[in-house]
Amino acid sequence: MSKKQKRIKISRKSVIVSIAITSVLFALWYYLFFPAFSLISAQFWLVPFGVSMCYCACYLAGRSIFDKVVWADNKMWKSISFRVSMTVAGISICVLLIGGLVSTSMFRSGTYAGVMKVQESEFTDEIPETENVSDIALMDSESAAIIGKRAMGELTELVSQFEVSEQYSQIDYNGKPMKVAPLEYAGFFKWMNNNSEGIPGYILVDPIENTAKYVELEKTIKYSPSSFFGKNLYRHLQMQYPTKLFGDCYFEIDNEGLPYWVCPVMCHEAGPFGAENVKGCVIMDASTGACNYYEMKDIPVWVDIVYNGELIQKQYNWYGELSGGYINSIVGNKGCKIATDDYGYKVMDGDVWIYTGVTSVNGDQSNIGFILVNSRTGECKYFHISGAEEHSAMAAAEGEVQNLRYTASFPSLINISGEPTYIMVLKDDGGLVKQYAMVNVRKYNVVATATTQKEALKTYKKLLGSNGLLSKKEIESELKSELITVRNIRFIQVENETYVYITSQKGEVFKQNFDENEELITISENDKITVYYDEKSEITIINSFSKE
Repeated sequence: MSKKQKRIKISRKSVIVSIAITSVLFALWYYLFFPAFSLISAQFWLVPFGVSMCYCACYLAGRSIFDKVVWADNKMWKSISFRVSMTVAGISICVLLIGGLVSTSMFRSGTYAGVMKVQESEFTDEIPETENVSDIALMDSESAAIIGKRAMGELTELVSQFEVSEQYSQIDYNGKPMKVAPLEYAGFFKWMNNNSEGIPGYILVDPIENTAKYVELEKTIKYSPSSFFGKNLYRHLQMQYPTKLFGDCYFEIDNEGLPYWVCPVMCHEAGPFGAENVKGCVIMDASTGACNYYEMKDIPVWVDIVYNGELIQKQYNWYGELSGGYINSIVGNKGCKIATDDYGYKVMDGDVWIYTGVTSVNGDQSNIGFILVNSRTGECKYFHISGAEEHSAMAAAEGEVQNLRYTASFPSLINISGEPTYIMVLKDDGGLVKQYAMVNVRKYNVVATATTQKEALKTYKKLLGSNGLLSKKEIESELKSELITVRNIRFIQVENETYVYITSQKGEVFKQNFDENEELITISENDKITVYYDEKSEITIINSFSKE
């Protein structure tokens, strides 16, 4: 065999070995990280670059070992396969650099600004007046996790093998706001012991009653982020849809309480890599792994989370900052606005809406409006309401109970007698709910706190009246009333405060704090008066009265 033939044979051997090693390493890498084979994925373009560089390294090493050719030798670089690999790597880098550049907001500001369609709306038209605040879900995920762990701790046979996921999903469950989280395997060896049976259930938290319960499933959860190998949620999903680009997946239950994973499918509106948006979602049966893809218009109504809060804030910031052009967003900032740095949830008409305030880019600690975004459809409503920024309202509520050192959760926005109002919980150091607070958006020194939502609402309405935000007539129109004839009236001192007790001819007793209404001094026996109150009781507390 000639020297040339020998060199060709060794070169071919180096190529074959390099291809084999590269293929094995790529298969292992793909199984471990399962990237999407999508042209709009930056990670995808790293694949040909990585494969090419791996092949080149193996080829150069092979030639050095088999052919005794040093790296500086010109023969090392003349191989067609080597040149092709280097060309592929170069093209991949060019695509990433050029594609990334043309996808930036610098060149596509109008596209970025147009991703979210914002509809101007009237607050009082879109958010109905809240007559009973006892059905508002105010619990955050941190408090839900504490209550959920307590419920799990009672299940001694499960707690050693499973733990509750920290990722609670806010859902509407048959018309009632709930938070739900699956159990997950407590490590690889716990998965090895239990994967054949699967995860037996999930935790359902009632954020109104502050209670949690464990729901045991007839068909256990087999696919989960805490599972390994083929039962891992994301690996199974990507294997089913290798060309789709997925966002985070969310655990939800349908109206029958069956477990599913809702997995948004992402796209880019600006160039190959810019202006991220949702184009549809895959719903995976957590028990069987069966998957179905839905376009946005076809997503079942029981699904609640397709858009998450972080994406909504990002898309609104594109709209608020780039609507006037890229240069204006950098230099002039004319009309530029951004979402505040946190968000909350509001359940309305069977859907979960994500709520956040809107402030100017100057960060002047006040809001110029609010947005509500449907987390299933992406529909966005903007309310032009100037007032306190959420964190300022939280500080105002904490100031009312500063001696107790409670901390406020991120608030929800409600409508009280036409007044935009923040409502939030106040928690102790252990994260448990201790009180409720209501803060007026326009005038955030109007703060009411109480141990129940009902008492907080009652106090808040009185404060609206005393601060001129509601007229006496408006307040009385929302209360129950009764015409009585006064049989007697008494002024009684109770713990350094004077209460006025009014007894009617029928023997009914009404009372009010004299400091709240000094006009009580004008009432005499046999007067006919109309008393206004929230609820009737053995001794009814009145809010006001009027003489006939």
